[in-house]
Amino acid sequence: MTQKYLHLDLDMRGDIAVIRLARPAKRNALGDAQVLALRDLFENLPAAARAAVLYGEGEHFCAGLDLSELQERDASQGLHHSRMWHAALDRLQYGPVPVIAALHGAVVGGGLELASACHIRVADESAFYGLPEGSRGIFVGGGGAVRIPRLIGTARMTDMMLTGRVYSAEEGERIGLAQYLVPQGQALGKALELAGRVAQNAPLTNYALMHALPRIAEQPADQGFFTEALMAAVAQSAPEAKDRVKDFLAGKAAKVKKA
Repeated sequence: MTQKYLHLDLDMRGDIAVIRLARPAKRNALGDAQVLALRDLFENLPAAARAAVLYGEGEHFCAGLDLSELQERDASQGLHHSRMWHAALDRLQYGPVPVIAALHGAVVGGGLELASACHIRVADESAFYGLPEGSRGIFVGGGGAVRIPRLIGTARMTDMMLTGRVYSAEEGERIGLAQYLVPQGQALGKALELAGRVAQNAPLTNYALMHALPRIAEQPADQGFFTEALMAAVAQSAPEAKDRVKDFLAGKAAKVKKA
């Protein structure tokens, strides 16, 4: 059964929540109402969901902020508007399940900010990345100034915004904007395949990777080691983790092999 939100569709495929940006006539540009719908969707994912896939309908993933909604705001209004985006995309990044983005066509501006909030990004060969805010006299406001440098470094993001540089799919995978690159038209299939694997993990392990690992990476080493130890203790105490270790020791679990 498909659940409808504003320019968003949610379709459960087993334990995978498949979320479609459904505004192809606007290249899936994000208006405020759609950003709030994303927030609501991730706050209310079905309990059966173990992983999520996010993709765009039509020829593009997301061409960014819907500039037709861009209003003249004073500093206070602009601050609160940006914080609304932050709160919505935080629900995605720090939500209940890992999110895999299937990228194609434009992954631009707010679309790149949205993609950077996902945990895994799969791009097909049609994808391209840009941050045109610099040339439009504005600044990223959807969390891009925090998330994108963590993927590609501050210098590369500065270049993108100062010069309008656009990265191809191949370049984007090389510098870290996507972890996977597939032939055109195959991003969604690959994302669904990965989501199927992710959904098989112990939920507490997935939760630790989403919520603890990014914070550990930002902590000083001594604090990071302590947080890691606490998270490791919690994860291994879960009944599912104990059962999986027993299966491995009994030869019932697959061993890691060279790809």
